Amino acid sequence: MSVERTDFVSVPVQDMERAKRFYAETLGIHSPSLDAAWPEFETGNVSLYLVDPTKMGAEFKPNSSHIALRVPDVAEARHRLEEAGVEFEGDTLDTGVCHMAFFSDPEGNALMLHRRYAPNE
Repeated sequence: MSVERTDFVSVPVQDMERAKRFYAETLGIHSPSLDAAWPEFETGNVSLYLVDPTKMGAEFKPNSSHIALRVPDVAEARHRLEEAGVEFEGDTLDTGVCHMAFFSDPEGNALMLHRRYAPNE
């Protein structure tokens, strides 16, 4: 077997309309399938695929592992999201390699703003 790439990451939601508004309007991520039953949001390398697990007989459980959303400037993106009412978990973290700011979508899925500033070695 040879895995070529990851096409999408599933993001469980309970309120599809609220989730679509958050990802499209608040985060500003493009979706060519916004009106689809299972919209995909294009992030440049891996799509975020909104899915209501209860429609497939499964229980809703939000993702607890953060999806890292790469942005040009974490501080600027965080400020814009805070102005839009998004609450962050603690201060922005500077690891010496990257900046990270942690938050959740309205469904409780763990997200982070991320920017690596150190060169890859």
